[in-house]
Parts: sequence; C-alpha cells; structure tokens
Amino acid sequence: MWVEQRFKWSQLNGCSSLPVSCSPLSAPPPAGDPAPAGGAAGGQSYLQAKQLRPGDDPYRDHAFNLQESERLGGGRDIRDTRHYRNNGVSLNYDTDLPSTSIIITFHNEARSTLLRTIKSVLLRSPPSLIREIILIDDFSSDPEDCQLLTAVPKVHCLRNSRREGLIRSRVRGADSASASVLTFLDSHCEVNSAWLQPLLQRVKQDHTRVVSPIIDVISLDNFAYLAASADLRGGFDWSLHFRWEQIPLEQKMARSDPTQPIRTPVIAGGIFVMDKNWFNHLGQYDTHMDIWGGENFELSFRVWMCGGSLEILPCSRVGHVFRKRHPYDFPEGNALTYIRNTRRAAEVWMDEYKQYYYSARPSAQGKAFGSIAERLALRRRLNCRPFRWYMENVYPELRVPEQDAVSSLLKQGRLCLETRGDGLGLAECRVNGGHRPQTQVRTAPPGG
Repeated sequence: MWVEQRFKWSQLNGCSSLPVSCSPLSAPPPAGDPAPAGGAAGGQSYLQAKQLRPGDDPYRDHAFNLQESERLGGGRDIRDTRHYRNNGVSLNYDTDLPSTSIIITFHNEARSTLLRTIKSVLLRSPPSLIREIILIDDFSSDPEDCQLLTAVPKVHCLRNSRREGLIRSRVRGADSASASVLTFLDSHCEVNSAWLQPLLQRVKQDHTRVVSPIIDVISLDNFAYLAASADLRGGFDWSLHFRWEQIPLEQKMARSDPTQPIRTPVIAGGIFVMDKNWFNHLGQYDTHMDIWGGENFELSFRVWMCGGSLEILPCSRVGHVFRKRHPYDFPEGNALTYIRNTRRAAEVWMDEYKQYYYSARPSAQGKAFGSIAERLALRRRLNCRPFRWYMENVYPELRVPEQDAVSSLLKQGRLCLETRGDGLGLAECRVNGGHRPQTQVRTAPPGG
C-alpha cells in the first residue's frame, strides 16, 4: 500500500504558496495538471532538515561532494546536450504515447540529489506521460527521506521493512506500477530536455525493445553537467566487468544519422525503459541476486537471447552521478556479492562460454551462488537462444581467449590426466590458466 501520510507541499517547501517555476528547457504544465515540485524556495525545508554540518567530510556519507549538491538545492537548469538535429522541430512523436511509471529505488540517498531527480522528471516531461513516480525506500535510516516527498504531485513511497537491495526493490516497484511502461531511474540523476518521448516511442513501436538514454556525467566533485559521447555502447570483458566502448567502425559507417538508435550488447542497468508486460514475461529480475551488481548482464543476456533487443537512444539524455566507491555496505562484502550475482548470470545464460568467466575470475570458483533451478526453468520455458547465438549475432567483437592445446582425459580429485604433445601426465585441472568450472566438462573451445 502507498504510504498514507501526506503533507501539504507548502509545509514541505517552507512557503504558503507555490509559484510555478518553469525551466527554460520545459514548457509550463497545462491547465488542470498539478504544478511540479519546485517554486521559489525549491523544497528548502525538506533539504534544511538534514544538511552537512560545518567541518564534516562532504564525501563521507554519499561518495560525492554533498556540500556542492546542497548548494544547488532542489533543482537547476542544465544544458541541452543532444545533437542539433534533436531540436524538436524535425522530430515527430506519436500523440498517443503510453504513460509510464517512474521507479526510483534508494538507500540513504542525499535529500538534495533525490529531490533534484524527482523535480527534473516533473519539469522536463510532458505531464500526461508521467503516470506516477514510485519511490522504493530500501530501509533507509530516516523514513522521512521518502515519506515527506509524497507531498510532491504524483509521488508515492514504498518502504522496505528490511534491506533488500536494488534488484528486489525494483521488482517491488514494478509490481506496484499502474502504467503499461516502466522507467527505471537511479536516485542521483537529472533528466534532460525531451528525454522521455523518444524512449516511449521506441517501446510503443516494438514492445520487446528495452531502451536506454545516453547517460551524461554529473561530476561527483562540483556537479558540473558534462555531455557524454554519442558514439558509445555497453560492453564487457570475460570477468563480467561492464565497460563503455566505441561503436564498431562498420556500424558507425552505416549510420547516416547520428540520432539513430544504437544497438548495444548490454546496458549499464541504472536507467532504462521497458514494457511492463514484457518485463513480467521475461521473468523480471533474478531476485536471488543480492543488493547490486551483475543484474544488468543477466537482464541484457535474457532480453537478447529470449526475443528482444537493447538500444541506446541519442535523442534522449539523462545525467548521472558516477561515484568511485559504494557509500553503503554489502552484507557479504562488495566483492563476494558481485561474484555471487555474476556467477548466477554465467551459470544460467553463458552455456559453455562460462569457462571464460571462471578463467578471468578464478576467485569465483567454489563461492556459493544459491539455487538457479527456477531461472533455468524460465529459460527453457521461454525457449531462449544459446549464448553462442548471442556471441555470433549480438557481440561478435568479444574475442574468445586462446587456449593451450590441452585435452583432459581423466579426472581424479583436483588432478586431470592430460595429453601434451606425445606424452601424458597428471596436472591440476585448469582452463586457460584458471580453474576448471566445477560444472564444466567440455574442454574444446566453442566452435572447435
């Protein structure tokens, strides 16, 4: 149920009336629509209730400069970083685009960044396209961080009774959403001009598309809004470490229009739009993953291999604060949680190619990752393609590591009888310098 406690926006804002403050990047709300959160005071009473104290380290609690974030307050104007062709004149979007439920999960987020995220959505989106903004408070220390924001039009608050992490919190938000399209945002974002229409347009045209904006950079030090390159897509290495990479040259040469969608093997995972029925049909998230990390690979593999596609849209821009460390604790530690999550993704989706994951991340061997029976059953039920198809058709640029000419004939304990040239010998079982996956029996490289 939605949090029933509500506050008058005048109380939250510290003023008796709400003058509508319109950003130059957005049109004022039409008559009859609720005014967006803002006004002259910019939500000052909400912000002032929890501010950095003199002498405190501004980076300690949130891994970004809280002092600078609080100086900006609840909202600001940002530069339109789209290509000049996205001038609003040459682009035509359907007049009957579906509305969306915005889902934002957070744990002990700074009030200033959380409020700016919400206000940017309300100020820079057509009101008719925002059905609701669902905040999932993942058991933050102060429940009022979320509850007070229910005074803002269209904002609802759900609070977890214990720490669940991003993955399970997003599933809870999606289950509560009333719109046919889901938009997932991080809690330290600022959406840019006309960001939402191109995302909804692509999903409306094909409900199996999962689309992401270009993610601009908000400096963690001075909160400058910096334009990201429009020639990047998501990629990864065999340890399942996400990286931004240049669009392959042949794809770049084939793009006659720099505003055309970019096919991407994986998405970063923090910001994307997806049809709700498609999200449910594909199995939502793997809720046995913990806290954060690896869920973007699992979702990306599943979307591509089970009949969908992933795109980055240059016509949509959203700024994001990229931090150098996690400001919150992982119950089992950051490294172990990431290994657990990525191992689940590898075991369910990567087939024989998972041996390269274990070679690149040997510390994953022997680490617990829970039962994957339900996810394997989901894959069979959806009749998903093999990972070999993904490698050949989606991400052929990911090179398969070369292997030594070694063929294991017999295994006893941790030793394998191996052939090397003309001789035989016992040696520790291995794959490409790492340890053999416990569930891996194939020794020849894929395609060999």
